[in-house]
Amino acid sequence: MGIEFEMKYSAEPAQQEAVLAAYPLEYQTFQMETTYFDTPDSALSHRHITLRRRMENDASVCTVKTPVSTYGRGEWECECEDIEQAIPKLCKLGADEALLSLTAAGVVPVCGARFTRQAGVVTFRESQLEIALDRGILSGGGQEMPLCEIEVELKSGSPEDAVAFGALLAQRFGLVPQKRSKFRRALALAKGENI
Repeated sequence: MGIEFEMKYSAEPAQQEAVLAAYPLEYQTFQMETTYFDTPDSALSHRHITLRRRMENDASVCTVKTPVSTYGRGEWECECEDIEQAIPKLCKLGADEALLSLTAAGVVPVCGARFTRQAGVVTFRESQLEIALDRGILSGGGQEMPLCEIEVELKSGSPEDAVAFGALLAQRFGLVPQKRSKFRRALALAKGENI
């Protein structure tokens, strides 16, 4: 199984600039345009499953994320132009085959995000961590809201190192932990819920 382990922090542009200055890494820049999908009866979101297609610069990447009982989330992805064609490929990679029956009647776009990501890898203790600075918008239900956050994602090593580094960043730069994923915030926007 692919496991994603990351922490998110709400940020202001000035805080992002301060992090960039403090960690002069070899940052790569990505233009991201994400569409999140669900079944018409919301079967995926009710099970805390995220299904998305994201344009990462010129690459179309389809991803499924699922809850797991340990740290992080299950995550599988493949390059594919069409989300419905990607679903069986994601299952072959290891995603739960229940996804096939859950999405048999098709999926529909429910919300999205457009943002620029600057990402670089830092070594902390025995671990490799990605610092990602995202700035753009979340969209849903004809509404938009600004997105400005910093992610710390474990690439290799221990979750404990990632937690410690995230706490260090939060303390040093006054960052506030963001408990909800981009999808959950965009979905709340689509539903007209408070975010």
